[in-house]
Amino acid sequence: MEDLKFQNRREFIKYTLGTAAVLYGMNANANKRGLIKEGFTKLTILYTNDQHSRIEPFPDNDARFPGEGGFAKRATLIEKIRAEEEHVLLLDAGDIFQGTPYFNYFFGEVEYKLMSMMKYDAVTFGNHDFDLGCENIVKQMPHAAFDFINCNYDLKDTALFENKKVFPYKIYKRGKIKIGVFGVGIDLENLVDKKYVSGVVYKDPITEANKWAAILKVDEKCDYIICLSHLGYKYENKKVSDVILAAQTKNIDLIIGGHTHTFLDNPDITKNMAGEPVTITQVGWAGIWLGKIEILLSPHNKIILKNSANHKVI
Repeated sequence: MEDLKFQNRREFIKYTLGTAAVLYGMNANANKRGLIKEGFTKLTILYTNDQHSRIEPFPDNDARFPGEGGFAKRATLIEKIRAEEEHVLLLDAGDIFQGTPYFNYFFGEVEYKLMSMMKYDAVTFGNHDFDLGCENIVKQMPHAAFDFINCNYDLKDTALFENKKVFPYKIYKRGKIKIGVFGVGIDLENLVDKKYVSGVVYKDPITEANKWAAILKVDEKCDYIICLSHLGYKYENKKVSDVILAAQTKNIDLIIGGHTHTFLDNPDITKNMAGEPVTITQVGWAGIWLGKIEILLSPHNKIILKNSANHKVI
């Protein structure tokens, strides 16, 4: 349990943001960029999943993760990487909320503000993000300077539809390349109290993934397509997982997963319906790791997986 020293809400927010800002402010001009193979653009993808409101590091006496994690430490690491790399994309695969008293006190405001400072580009929803309902997500959205992406929740009868800030996909340009990102979520039945997800209709993630990945590839002509998934890495039964999603879809290059809190030391490479490789990755939970994948893309859409080195946040 975190020691909540600040009972005044404004005092706490000011202190937390101020501390992170000091750690975050590094000199981006001091970087020495590595040489990139001629004709290729290097893209550095950073990612998290299942942060669960772990604002502070684990206590030094924690049996499993002593002193690990924490938003301020992650902010410092992200800014260091940004200073070294020209084209960076920062993403999250859901369950930002719930797990420490910070969420109980501030309902997600702190998480969204700090992630905005870290310049997250996009997030998808996990089941715990609905723990106080769609209305709470809408209430916290003004604190978020990043995109919310999901394509398999029909939200037309919820407050999330009314505020028009959830998109099935977004496109990001880095240098000469276009990166398409879409999101899929797990069936919320039996995971979230019905009163909090009233009006949310779950649609088959495989069908929706194929639909939107094709739009990104064919219509939008994206060079690289990422799925932010909160389905879970894999299961012993036939429940839809990232592994099943990869095998039964086309046009997806990378699946950044969540929900099962799986620590993958190296990405899992599997084949899709067309026999092409799909990279699947996930970095546990609580912000203990910051995921990092580097790829090289050519103007002819040739992709090379250059490196995948997750960073421990210590």
